Amino acid sequence: MQRIRLRYTKRGRLRFTSHRDFQRAFERALRRAEVPMAYSAGFTPHPKVSYANAAPTGTGSEAEYLEIALTATRDPEQLRILLDASLPTGLDIVEAVEARTSGLADRLTASVWELRLDGVEPADARRAVEAFDGAGTVEVQRRTKNGVRTFDARSAVVHLETSPASDETHASQADRPSDQPCAILRLVVRHVTPAVRPDDVLSGLRAVADLAPPVPAAVTRLAQGLLDEETGTVTDPLAPDREAVATEPQPAAATAAATAPA
Repeated sequence: MQRIRLRYTKRGRLRFTSHRDFQRAFERALRRAEVPMAYSAGFTPHPKVSYANAAPTGTGSEAEYLEIALTATRDPEQLRILLDASLPTGLDIVEAVEARTSGLADRLTASVWELRLDGVEPADARRAVEAFDGAGTVEVQRRTKNGVRTFDARSAVVHLETSPASDETHASQADRPSDQPCAILRLVVRHVTPAVRPDDVLSGLRAVADLAPPVPAAVTRLAQGLLDEETGTVTDPLAPDREAVATEPQPAAATAAATAPA
């Protein structure tokens, strides 16, 4: 059995697909690409696909991860190309690596998010960020299936800052007015329980600084991985697998062929 780990995106209008929608689309892509999937046992076998920490519906992402189990060996890059061609544009398979280590989910401890706030002056956003950073706790409420829950949104936020809105950012949002003020927020959030989502941070900004964007924020996950506590950065969760493949001793035949004179 071979295990392959994939990084995929949710871009454009496909950010509105739910996790269940993606699961169905991905399983169809597996069949179209004729991937030799391993299946679970029992009366209703299903492909062995492990999803890790999917982004909420309505948010874009550049860093979603999953792992598949195969019954035959395949080249990860060729598999990536076949699966990417079998999925709609916007759900893009951008990286594939053979799993050589354990605990992918354990390496997803934080996310980097970008929040585009159309109609908000950057100066107002900066004042709100300063108020949020200076608060000891920022209590917000979220409605759950068990009722309304109150929790602290501040403790999970490692870093929060404003970022300039570039012309390229405006150009990529054809359905949004580019002549209006726009503030961009970047934040690093720990994965805690209960999960603190970008909309919870927005609720916190509204609570401490009365920051209320006139239109819904465009939210994109830029990265997720292991949080480096010293630097506050988020590392690539596939790096250990990539390094293990690179340092694996080559078979003697392959080594001889690589070193033989032309």
